[in-house]
Amino acid sequence: MLDAIADIGRDPGTGGYRRYAWGDADMLLREWFTGEAAARGMDLVEDGNGNQLAWWGSGPDALLLGSHLDSVPDGGAYDGPLGIVSSFAAVDRLRAEGFQPSRPVVVASFADEEGARFGIACAGSQLATGALAPARALAQKDRDGITLAAAMAARGRDPRAVGRTAWLADVGAFVELHVEQGRSLVHSGAAVGVASAIWPHGRWRLDFCGEANHAGATRMEDRRDPMPAYAATVLAARRLATESGARATFGRLEVEPGGTNAIPSRVSAWLDARAGDEESLDRLVAELVAAARTATAADGTTLHLVTESVSPAVRFDVPLRDRIASTLDAPVLATGAGHDAGVLSARVPTAMLFVRNPTGVSHSPAEHAADDDCTAGVTALTAVVRDLA
Repeated sequence: MLDAIADIGRDPGTGGYRRYAWGDADMLLREWFTGEAAARGMDLVEDGNGNQLAWWGSGPDALLLGSHLDSVPDGGAYDGPLGIVSSFAAVDRLRAEGFQPSRPVVVASFADEEGARFGIACAGSQLATGALAPARALAQKDRDGITLAAAMAARGRDPRAVGRTAWLADVGAFVELHVEQGRSLVHSGAAVGVASAIWPHGRWRLDFCGEANHAGATRMEDRRDPMPAYAATVLAARRLATESGARATFGRLEVEPGGTNAIPSRVSAWLDARAGDEESLDRLVAELVAAARTATAADGTTLHLVTESVSPAVRFDVPLRDRIASTLDAPVLATGAGHDAGVLSARVPTAMLFVRNPTGVSHSPAEHAADDDCTAGVTALTAVVRDLA
């Protein structure tokens, strides 16, 4: 199944994946998911947010499995798709055994988990649970100025259908399998682990504003250049995060007007910040913004801060987590990465399985998981479904 989608959205130059919400690659992946559901005789439902669900059985108290198919820019092959492929594979194994589930089993593909195009992570699951207001989501624009509403309409979807969904009332638990984004399992020697918690995290946009001018004719002391304040903020972010054991990353930058021989008028930078608890995250962001304001005040520029999204800490359902860990005899570990499971945990008992990543690299073409470990993940997920259903 991974081979069947290996070329969809893959950049020939970098080898990474560019599978953005409602883009061409996303639509092809939706067709693939539809085909996999049909091949198994599973009933396919797509809600108003673009989340796809393949049902084995019907009724309440369903056991939900799955993950997402979209990617970050130049992402890897496993982040998201491994969870969906493993879920279908677990269904195949159980059916081959003649297993008859006592509750519906559903494989889900959540829309726009990475938020790479419209800037809000886990948009599909947040909309489905009511955690994200439809009006806010629909107004989000991509880099070309296209709103989510327009992108959905162009693909034949009705933006008026976006919002809280009815199917969630029929879900009794959610188990998401995901490639580990780190090296905890490498150090433990286990192929599969169980998640305990997700760190709180968020995204902020910092607009450093100055005055455009000529790079050659303007004296250094006469400039209102926002770039030095941005650079100082990056260094402050690294220092503050390192000192507190947190994470702070500036991974996206836009410079206006963008001329090589022009002093910028604006530098817009997106901060991704994560920490072990909400208090630590709040302190990290507050100290970083204070450092940015100090830097802008020193050179006559200004700072405008926009909070794009903040996700609180998630502690997965303890009885479910412990039951799965006992069933699998697997280690329990926390993660700093966000997932749809973290969003759904506010509404239903939720757990996560991680499959070993030998390098720990993720959100990169170098992301990898060995075939044997992926097979171990399928075996583990099959055991979980057999136990819970």
